[in-house]
Amino acid sequence: MNAHHTENTIAIGDTEIVHDYGPFDAGAPVNGVSHDGRHVWAALGARLVAIDPASGRTVHALERPCDAGTAFDGTHLYQIAEARIDRIDPATGHVLHSIPAPSEGRDSGLAWAEGSLWVGEYRERRIHQVDPDTGAVLRTLNSDRFVTGVTWVDDALWHATWEDDESELRRVSPDDGTVLERLRLPEGIFVSGLESDGHRLFWCGGCDSGKLRAVRRAGAAPG
Repeated sequence: MNAHHTENTIAIGDTEIVHDYGPFDAGAPVNGVSHDGRHVWAALGARLVAIDPASGRTVHALERPCDAGTAFDGTHLYQIAEARIDRIDPATGHVLHSIPAPSEGRDSGLAWAEGSLWVGEYRERRIHQVDPDTGAVLRTLNSDRFVTGVTWVDDALWHATWEDDESELRRVSPDDGTVLERLRLPEGIFVSGLESDGHRLFWCGGCDSGKLRAVRRAGAAPG
């Protein structure tokens, strides 16, 4: 189905799976996903692993608790662990700084943009903009669906949903959370962590399947 604009101006389309890797670590769930410009990072509960996106091979691993979203600011990884967010040296795995997570353990996705962390709150259907140094909540956006992964593509804020056995990728306004675009996932495919490669692909954690998938809008040219 080609994307089109409905009366409420929401662009709707479908996605197709480009890569499907895993499961990793004996089927450990993928709790978060990030991209450092070279590798895709997946949070597998007790390990953060760096994966070669061309082959799906694990090239580096950090023994760290990682219960939900993962982000990268160009230098450091950020990882939700229980009720805190750790800033991590990706080379050594050392925790350099920690802040309280805004939802006290009910957090889901994590992204970095505009000098801030953007944190999903799953069941409350919210996304919080958070100061990475203090943990102060700067802004809160509301959604009408459970929020799993969160990412930015250039100036566009996207989040994944998973509710009633359906998953979507949604582009929303960073000002008020208004839904601007919806991309539907194939039936039976659910998304936990979400990250963009900065171009045409979204990397999606496959929840309890333990898989990592790259998806793009159906019919889009590779690139």
